[in-house]
Amino acid sequence: MPSFAASAPAAGELEVSVAMWGALGALVIVMLAADLVLFGRGRHEVSLRASAAWSVGWVALAVGFAALMWAWQGGEAGSEYLAGYLLERSLSLDNIFVFAVIFGYFAVPRAVQPRVLAWGIALALVLRLVFIVAGALLIDSLHATFYAFGALLLFTAYKLARHDDTDIEPEHNPALRLVRRRLRMTADYHGHRLTVREAGHRVATPLVAVLVVIATTDVIFAVDSIPAIFAVTTEPFIVFAANAFAMLGLRALYFVLAGMMDRFAYLSYGLAAILGFIGSKMLLVDLWHPPIWLSLAVIAGVLVVTILVSLRSTRPGVRV
Repeated sequence: MPSFAASAPAAGELEVSVAMWGALGALVIVMLAADLVLFGRGRHEVSLRASAAWSVGWVALAVGFAALMWAWQGGEAGSEYLAGYLLERSLSLDNIFVFAVIFGYFAVPRAVQPRVLAWGIALALVLRLVFIVAGALLIDSLHATFYAFGALLLFTAYKLARHDDTDIEPEHNPALRLVRRRLRMTADYHGHRLTVREAGHRVATPLVAVLVVIATTDVIFAVDSIPAIFAVTTEPFIVFAANAFAMLGLRALYFVLAGMMDRFAYLSYGLAAILGFIGSKMLLVDLWHPPIWLSLAVIAGVLVVTILVSLRSTRPGVRV
């Protein structure tokens, strides 16, 4: 059996020190803090114009980091990051639909939603970092992990194409059940507050339950997206950076797309095609080594075609 270094996709001889990891972690924390403090601040609803501007800004930052990777580690590392970012960004579109379901189930006030999403995304990033480290260790120690990940992605693609993916039902979330059993919780929201004092006791607000469901539900998506990006690169630094930038821009993007989610009629087919391609690539890791630009072209091409066809077919007066 070929060795891991010879057969698996890799970011060349990328050497990342502890200091570089620290710098990336500090950058993510600063961006999370800036997003939390500046975007959707106050108690007013976020406007579409502000959300669109922030979305463009996050994409610009992500592309700027790609340029930094390109200058720092060369074109291969920069291309792998860019392909990984685009893949994670594409798969994160499903998260937006899930956010809408969760907010509807808990009747979260719209003015509170930006703060909830910020903390939920921060928790999700921590959980994803755990997944990334575990996945990297598995791949590094067991070559067959590529085949297992590939089979998982093909199965997920099949479910997406058939619309057999499991519906998100917050009331069945085990973590939510545990929180409700262990914590006293108010019936009503109290602005952005996670806890309040009632009758001399500190009790949780429904926002705690919402945060738990958002963060734990993202684990379900990480099971698909983390294995998928390992088909692009096995360098944990690049994998986490791509995930971080994709997730950081998700909050603003939600408020751009929240009112038009029914327009993406064929999104599941597009994601199924992307996951099918990535899964096949992983299964053929010992036989086929496509250039990184091909992965980037397939992901971008499928996503653009899917969105355009969806928007065109759901125009007013057009029968699907």
